[in-house]
Amino acid sequence: MDPTQKLILASGSPRRVDLLMQAGIEPARLMPMDLDETPKKAEHPRSLARRLSTEKARAAHDAVKGDFYWDGSYILAADTVVAVGRRILPKAEFIEEAASCLHLLSGRGHWVFTGICLITPDGAVRHKVIETKVRFKRLSAAEIEAYLASGEWRGKAGAYAVQGLAGCFVQKLVGSYTNVVGLPLFEATQLLAGEGFDVQAAWKEG
Repeated sequence: MDPTQKLILASGSPRRVDLLMQAGIEPARLMPMDLDETPKKAEHPRSLARRLSTEKARAAHDAVKGDFYWDGSYILAADTVVAVGRRILPKAEFIEEAASCLHLLSGRGHWVFTGICLITPDGAVRHKVIETKVRFKRLSAAEIEAYLASGEWRGKAGAYAVQGLAGCFVQKLVGSYTNVVGLPLFEATQLLAGEGFDVQAAWKEG
């Protein structure tokens, strides 16, 4: 990691860390922000993803404000929302929630929205919302039961992890795959590069 440029990831998601590391970017600090993620009344899934990613980035920015060591850091936050139409699916914590999500997703298309927000060292705020269309095959009762038993759904938006076992369920995907994993890598690296972050710094070390 280049000590002259620090990236704070306002998330504790190992999937987002892995994706950044795939691009050769090692976050200097992980700062998961514990915020109320309840959608507002009639809030569109896209708007929710944008709002939550912005709130997480601002919360992390406020948390390090005045700290000399972290002064001048880039702060990146993301939030992923899975929706069927305008219906926002939960980040499932209970098996009943997960079962309901899987039955709803079975045999139909849904949208995955990820909002990303970058706060630059000079305090500028940059946003993007990326969307991907995903279609699941029709799931049998046995497939749903086995997936629930795996526990892989826990804490995941829409109750599935596309990079895991649920990849077997995806019949069609239009758009960014890494967006569905939790961080649209192309857009995130372009956002960083556009604000002066040397995305390829670690590449040159070989």
